[in-house]
Amino acid sequence: MTDVSPGLILILGALLVPVLRGWARSIYMLALPVAAFVHLVALPYGAFGQLEFLGFSLVTLRIDRLSSIFGYVFLIAALISVIYALHVRDAVQHTASLVYAGSAVGAVFAGDLVTLFVYWEGTAIASVALIWARRTEASYHAGMRYLIVQVLSGLLLFFGVLLQYRATGSIAFDAIGLQTQAGVLIFLAFGIKCAFPLLHNWLQDAYPEATVTGTVWLSAFTTKLAVYSLARGYAGTEILVPIGAAMTAFPIFYAVIENDLRRVLAYSLNNQLGFMVVGVGIGTELALNGTAAHAFCHILYKALLFMSMGAVLFRVGTVKGSELGGLYKSMPWTTGFCIVGAASISAFPLFSGFISKSLILSATMKDGYFWTWLVLLFASAGVFHHSGIKIPYFAFFAHDSGKRCEEAPFNMLVAMAITAALCVGLGVMPGLLYAILPFAVDYHPYSLDHVVTQLQLLLFSALAFTVLMRTGLYPPELKSVNLDFDWAYRRLGKSALLALASIVETIGSGSARAITRTVSAFLSRLYRHHGPQGVLARTWPTGSMAFWATFLLAAYLIVYYL
Repeated sequence: MTDVSPGLILILGALLVPVLRGWARSIYMLALPVAAFVHLVALPYGAFGQLEFLGFSLVTLRIDRLSSIFGYVFLIAALISVIYALHVRDAVQHTASLVYAGSAVGAVFAGDLVTLFVYWEGTAIASVALIWARRTEASYHAGMRYLIVQVLSGLLLFFGVLLQYRATGSIAFDAIGLQTQAGVLIFLAFGIKCAFPLLHNWLQDAYPEATVTGTVWLSAFTTKLAVYSLARGYAGTEILVPIGAAMTAFPIFYAVIENDLRRVLAYSLNNQLGFMVVGVGIGTELALNGTAAHAFCHILYKALLFMSMGAVLFRVGTVKGSELGGLYKSMPWTTGFCIVGAASISAFPLFSGFISKSLILSATMKDGYFWTWLVLLFASAGVFHHSGIKIPYFAFFAHDSGKRCEEAPFNMLVAMAITAALCVGLGVMPGLLYAILPFAVDYHPYSLDHVVTQLQLLLFSALAFTVLMRTGLYPPELKSVNLDFDWAYRRLGKSALLALASIVETIGSGSARAITRTVSAFLSRLYRHHGPQGVLARTWPTGSMAFWATFLLAAYLIVYYL
């Protein structure tokens, strides 16, 4: 069993889910992440699952402290998400969810870039089903756009792996860096999945359109897999520090004016990813410990917030802030759990966010990134505004919307209760988390200066929110559509394609054939091949057909999208 990845237990086990019914299916689904977790705990550190495939030496299972902590939290999140989704009777959602989680776990333990690519694509294909499963017109289009971006990320990763192998003769998934073209392409692939600035819109577009339970699954795996990949391949890469700082800051402004509360959480997710990216960019042991710890805690408290909003959507049918309020009367348990999630993401002392975010802030100041530290402080205050206060306030308090409903289903409450207990438990006993971090920890978050500084920050942020609300300066919750950066390139892309089509039509078919012959002749000289075949028929490295199939699919999807 040392050659079997814990992710495969979820992926292969998911194949039997459609066959089972009722309680048998529920018990079986609960058993899968438990079995995978037990298997992971029993595995020793080292490289396993080594095999030869198409001339590549693959390491399908690498266990070390960095991969282990991500594996632990991924499997905990999978178990909690299964509990949260037990009331769902859609076998497609259940199967896709388990394959998605299993692919993410498999990718974390990949010891080479080819294995990483296989699981990377598995997460993309399986996760889009959680968006389409909502079966609305908006979810269909959002899922299509999501798939385009994920395919593009996979295409860049695939091409980067080929260049890396050609340049070095190795496909080992270790430190990569930006010194080569391969490193840049792989970096962009990771950056897309991590929702870097200007590459982030797929997240806010797709996650709010997924099913009630699907958004909980989505929040846990895709972006944190990208954070892990950056930590593995690009630790200490300086450019990540300003990228991460920008990620923490700009979503605040969108989240404050956004009316859809699940989209607010999507922007908040992007904000929290920025802290992790800064930690990877700094690259010290303290910073990387902070990244791993914050990823662990973030998966839990973000899932808790998405679960509470999912429960509201399930019972009321909307998560628009302008249509909610007063739900604490009908959903008191959900309200309480949401407040725990809000306190955790806001980094209140005795909650999980405090003991993880403190590591990154300390590493930032210790290594002389003063201006970055100021941006992170601003972002910390901002996240308290839009997730710590806005989410519970407008959903459960504020004005009374008059909506009355049942409390969330029992399985949803159990999942939220477990997650809330973990958020509080880690905040009270940080040593439990610090013990499994990648490097030895000599850090005490509950020093007087840390606690006082954080409480002052939260106090002044709450005071600012109160003043803005009382004076009417806080942006009201209105039915509206916020335009993000994707509006620019979607409009420009469509315009460029229309202009290109017009040019081709103007040139005429005869001139077009002449241009085609000229380009074909140029490519024939550029790429020497055997015999009279065209450029695509020349001798290509192993995997070329997969590359061209992926490339053509991506091109088709982009044209379809625009």
